[in-house]
Amino acid sequence: MLEGLTRRTLGVMAATGSAALLLGALAFQYIGGLAPCTMCIWQRWPHGAAILAGVLLLALPARIWAVLGAAAAGSTAAIGVFHTGVERGWWEGPSTCTSGSIEGLSPDALMTRILAAPLVRCDEVAWEMWGLSMASWNAVLSFALMALWLLAATRRT
Repeated sequence: MLEGLTRRTLGVMAATGSAALLLGALAFQYIGGLAPCTMCIWQRWPHGAAILAGVLLLALPARIWAVLGAAAAGSTAAIGVFHTGVERGWWEGPSTCTSGSIEGLSPDALMTRILAAPLVRCDEVAWEMWGLSMASWNAVLSFALMALWLLAATRRT
């Protein structure tokens, strides 16, 4: 099915996928009212880089842009996997966006932590579909986009 597609076409497909994921995240934020956590924001930046790689691939169809697009898609997928693990309680996330342990804290220290806590926590699932959170969906779809980018990198033209 993808055999006859050129590097440019595959790269544009992958960059369009990143644009769709980024627009979806922004729609959830600005239309749906779901404020992003710190790791959600981290997952957005590589999509921007993948979109830029797609634009550069159109202008100059060099293999390097496809490789960089694959690296960007792989980066956001990896952050999505890490974020999913934090949401599921498999490991701790950054202290800036999880509740952490309150064991041994004095009431004053606990109050200080509560008042300094971010409004949106990374260790809570804000939305899910079919048992997968937004971070999980980002990981799954971004790995697919990475595969498209890698396929684009293998094409001669």
